Amino acid sequence: MKAARFHSYGEPRVLTVEDAPDPHAIPGSVRIAVQAVSVNPIDYIIRAGSVREFLPLDLPAVPGRDAVGIVDEVGDGVEGTSVGDRVFGLGGVSDTSGEYAVLTAWSHAPSGWSTAQAAAAGLASATAAAAIEELGDLDGQTILIEGASGAVGTAAVAMALAAGATVIGTGGQRNLDYLTTLGITATVYGDGLAERLVQLAPEGIGAAVHLAPSASLPDLVQIVGDPARVVTVIDDEGAAQLGAKKVDARNESALIERGAQLGERGLYTPRVDLELPLEDIAEAHDNAESGKGKVVVIVAATD
Repeated sequence: MKAARFHSYGEPRVLTVEDAPDPHAIPGSVRIAVQAVSVNPIDYIIRAGSVREFLPLDLPAVPGRDAVGIVDEVGDGVEGTSVGDRVFGLGGVSDTSGEYAVLTAWSHAPSGWSTAQAAAAGLASATAAAAIEELGDLDGQTILIEGASGAVGTAAVAMALAAGATVIGTGGQRNLDYLTTLGITATVYGDGLAERLVQLAPEGIGAAVHLAPSASLPDLVQIVGDPARVVTVIDDEGAAQLGAKKVDARNESALIERGAQLGERGLYTPRVDLELPLEDIAEAHDNAESGKGKVVVIVAATD
């Protein structure tokens, strides 16, 4: 198959598109003919070699954590998914950016999502669902989502609203209009957030989710007043010091299914900012790493 690969760690230019061995479904998994993949922060962190001590790869390696495509192999023990189904979900640590990929957690893609939207939803749904799940019953509570305008933030907003929460989301000035379209109260992040929240939520903030790549976790703990009601997907060290909860995406189909269910009901539309073809994988990584928003790589045009 054709796949993006890197033979050494480094900048986006280490990525090339070349022939690579075909993967095959193993028990409990499905193989898909990939339509598109998204570029997540973990993808360029791994490619750069920043976490090679914790997540070592056998090089050359294929980048990518999630994908959407058509099932063409079904592993032993899999029920409810058949050859020909369109699914999105998670592969391994780094292995989806090619013509074929093996998914170990997945869901059927909502009919109303484009290929790019489905590609953008796998890791975002799993991460957001894990974070919202950690907070328990949110019905009637006011929740703050720090970094609500990104891919994970968009999913977290949809899940919190569906759980009955009132949501205040932070983002950059240019994303405030977008946040408003999600049906939440929007405000900028940064200095003075606590003061702004007094005006926006005089009854107080019952919980917070830290999704932005920022050092704001101590502020969120202070705003909420209870570290056990603050979840971060970013700050391991801060969570340990402050007593906040640190969560990561898990390869569990049930987490991804939560995003799919909301998508099918029209309550969640994954965010996509830029689409590029597979041959421009290096440019895709460069754009994602430079903060250009959610980037999707189209492997096989379908829309």
